[in-house]
Amino acid sequence: MTSACFLAGTTAALIPAAGSGTRLGMGPKAFVQVGGKSLLERSVAALVGLVDEVIVALPEGMELPAGVAARAIVGGQTRQESVERLLHATSADMVLIHDAARPFLPESVVLALLEAIPETGAATVALPVADTLVRAAGAGGDWGELVTREGLWAVQTPQGFRRELLLEAHAKAKAEAHAATDDAGLIARLGGRVRLVQGDARLFKVTTAGDLALAEALAKDVDGQWLMVDGEKQP
Repeated sequence: MTSACFLAGTTAALIPAAGSGTRLGMGPKAFVQVGGKSLLERSVAALVGLVDEVIVALPEGMELPAGVAARAIVGGQTRQESVERLLHATSADMVLIHDAARPFLPESVVLALLEAIPETGAATVALPVADTLVRAAGAGGDWGELVTREGLWAVQTPQGFRRELLLEAHAKAKAEAHAATDDAGLIARLGGRVRLVQGDARLFKVTTAGDLALAEALAKDVDGQWLMVDGEKQP
């Protein structure tokens, strides 16, 4: 396994995919098709071979698509609960938590993340913020205060952890009824260090119809479905 180059022990990729996808409005988002493949299929394929096992948390009553090289469990009512169930479904020493809705995961990003985990026990893929940021003024959404982007990063997935450390963070959050949508944040809440690893713009999250259209366009390029005609790319 490639992960053995960086980590002592075993590594599992855990994908919480039990969400209903209400914002996109097309049913469970992990099963939405992009370029003839579901978001989940693409995410699993990006991780197979780089870790020792891939486990997916699905909505109750749903099964993995045929041919997907992963193991499935029933997810929880929230992402946080699904991740906790996934952590208990593996005995791996290290875990990568990845959103199925980020289907275009470069191998180089996974390898960089695996290399970063041993230093602090926790690391996350992220991108330095490039856009101008402004805090809205009032309920109407008028231009308010400019926010400096210096030192700001937009967090992506995968996120990587020593499994026992993340279990401890989840147990503390559960005991204190603390809700979170980000696992690295739970480590920071414990007072732990989380290493930031350079991400990739292609790791955007498919959440809206606009994101889906962008994913469809990118899938053609990623899948090599473009033909060269007179030196130009044609669909």
